[in-house]
Amino acid sequence: MATGTTVGRRRGRRFGARPGVAALFLAPAVVILGALVVYPIFATVLASFQGPTGGRWVGLDNYQELITNPRTRRAIRNSVIWVAVVPATVTALGLVFAVLSERLSFSRAFRTAIFMPMAISLLAGGVIWRVVYEQSPDRGVLNAGIAAVRGVTHPPGPYAGSTPSQGMRPAGEGMSLEEPVVAGHAYQLGLVGLAPEQVPKDARAAAPGEPKADEVVGVVFRDFRPGGGGQRGQIDQDELGLPGMKVELRNPDGQVVKAVTTTDDGSFRIERVGDGTFTLVLGGASFRPPFEGVQWLGPTLITPAILVAYIWIWAGFAMMVLAAGLAALPREVLEAARVDGAGEWQTFRRVTVPLLAPEMGVVFITLVIYVLKVFDIVLVVAPETVQDDANVIALEMWQTAFGARNQGLGSAVAVLLFLLVLPVMVFNLRRFQGERS
Repeated sequence: MATGTTVGRRRGRRFGARPGVAALFLAPAVVILGALVVYPIFATVLASFQGPTGGRWVGLDNYQELITNPRTRRAIRNSVIWVAVVPATVTALGLVFAVLSERLSFSRAFRTAIFMPMAISLLAGGVIWRVVYEQSPDRGVLNAGIAAVRGVTHPPGPYAGSTPSQGMRPAGEGMSLEEPVVAGHAYQLGLVGLAPEQVPKDARAAAPGEPKADEVVGVVFRDFRPGGGGQRGQIDQDELGLPGMKVELRNPDGQVVKAVTTTDDGSFRIERVGDGTFTLVLGGASFRPPFEGVQWLGPTLITPAILVAYIWIWAGFAMMVLAAGLAALPREVLEAARVDGAGEWQTFRRVTVPLLAPEMGVVFITLVIYVLKVFDIVLVVAPETVQDDANVIALEMWQTAFGARNQGLGSAVAVLLFLLVLPVMVFNLRRFQGERS
């Protein structure tokens, strides 16, 4: 009776003697592979040597334009930044999260929370981060958090947006009286540009006091009437004082001699003023504007902002791969390291990380490939006005081929992208073959 191995060899010889049967089974896969992969590659390479609409042979003109075009150079530079930052950061975060998930008592909830962004598309993730990065603190989550902190540490001034009236001038963040100040006189400091709701409800009609010989008195007031009329720089009927305003008396060197706060009618009184001339300054804290939000989607921060969004999405993938590798590590090796006197950090750095090197390589190479092809999240997060600043190679290919209607140059960009991805793919295949052998 023939053994199983003998039967297998006979069947192998039988099928090997009939190559037509093997070709019949391979034909559908070969046809699909040729139609979807091989033919597009050759067609794209051919189109890269043709004009914008094809047909006209232009040689290497498209590749020369690719090198000299500032948009393309910016896209290549941004893609280099992506490759340099994202794979290493995601791999490192995934490793940290994988180790933490083994130590935490709520590991399932932790892994679910980290992996959840992978359950949505990059398009949906981009929409989420577009809202997070909105500049208005009333809409953008990130700026709303910053505004909450700044509201405690640097609250906005009650008279933000006001401007100096006649006889006043800007002085740094505050305002000052143009004329010099001496003891025994009263002064009027008018402001305009105030919204009605900025004037406190307990404000009363502006009324300066009478000064003594060694005093400087004055009034800070809204130098206009809601109904119109009146004279600038003078207190008219129905013009209200501005309470709670900090008034500083500064010497000619700019040093603050004394400081007081205005009362409900806007008046203030500075006592025991010496001889000489001084300057009256309204403190800048009263005019501090409210926090208007960081322009995360502006030309300066748009690339780092998109990088953060992409890392947030892919960190869960890295965590799950490395957590699986971490669970498969031989525990006796880790215990032996601890018995030999290695601390947790030494065990992690000298034992855990080297044993996880294959899994970390998988994550790193996978991210390099995906980063080179990144497209949709850049298109969604970056506003149209700054898409040139956030441009990457894949997005440049799409914008050139279909936006600018230049199929030749777009094909040249596609060939460049293919040449950048190809070495990484070859390296990955060789690594897989090495692991199998």
